[in-house]
Amino acid sequence: MRRKSLEATIGNIRIGGKNPIAIQSMTKTKTKDVIATVEQILELSDSGCEIIRVALPDITSAKVLGKIKEKSPMPIIADIHFNYKIALEAIEQGADKIRLNPGNIRNKEKIKEIVKKAKKARIPIRVGANSGSLPNGETLVSAVMREIKILEEEEFYDIVVSLKGVDIHQTVAGYREMAKLVKYPFHIGITEAGPLFSGSIISSIGCGIILFEGLGDTIRVSLTSSPVDEVKVAKQILQALDIRSFGPRIISCPGCGRAKQEFFKISYELESIISKIEGLSDKKIAIMGCEVNGPGEAKKADFGIVCGRIFTIYKDGRIINKTSSYNTAIKIMEENLYLR
Repeated sequence: MRRKSLEATIGNIRIGGKNPIAIQSMTKTKTKDVIATVEQILELSDSGCEIIRVALPDITSAKVLGKIKEKSPMPIIADIHFNYKIALEAIEQGADKIRLNPGNIRNKEKIKEIVKKAKKARIPIRVGANSGSLPNGETLVSAVMREIKILEEEEFYDIVVSLKGVDIHQTVAGYREMAKLVKYPFHIGITEAGPLFSGSIISSIGCGIILFEGLGDTIRVSLTSSPVDEVKVAKQILQALDIRSFGPRIISCPGCGRAKQEFFKISYELESIISKIEGLSDKKIAIMGCEVNGPGEAKKADFGIVCGRIFTIYKDGRIINKTSSYNTAIKIMEENLYLR
């Protein structure tokens, strides 16, 4: 069961409560390069990203945020570290949300200035702790709670929380503990998860546990790779847990010595065909290599093909065709997928 959290509004996106778990990413361009940053934002939007965060390392970057926002189809989050004046400028430029790191902006009076301006602009603040920037002696939870207390003292409750470590155990434990302390929505992720392959696995396990326990409200997968890859992995995590659907569920066996030689070829070709057909997001498609598990899985799917001694094609649990021709099998599957 999903945790009952408060809601937060980020531009035109609402997170928390019963709202869909939103996918976000972060641009990897130099933010002061407005053209390059906007191009990446548009690419991310096309890939399914719903909220975008940009790094503001200096005042110059903050001063162009308004120009970026004008061309962004997504809400813009300003990522702030060290200098509270950058946060003030970002709010002035129209940021839809501010991310503050409790590990490097600790002066209470400076934080209050940011809160006052965010409150006037009616935008949320994410209190986002990372394991790599924790003050000595503090944990992810204690650092976040210290800053939340400052915000609440100013009667500011439009808060989002994140507690990201590089260690899965530390991160999961942090979210579990925080869920007992506050009702604010959770931004989840494993920070600095690594390169595409290993980072995707680490993120899938870590975020998967947190989501399975109902603790997430928005997700960012952090990879040393294209931000579009981050969005793709986040979508797959949500889909694998049946939280959201972004495309059909393809069920295919790993293949073994029983599989026909064409099995791998037909799997790749059908996957390519499926990716180009709209309206299949709620469908299950089985591509199976032999008669052991193939018929059972194909019968349970909306569409299926078993590559045994001959190609056996299924639709809605029944056999609709058998053929020994590879090209005919592809044609029949494609026609039925389009007809759906």
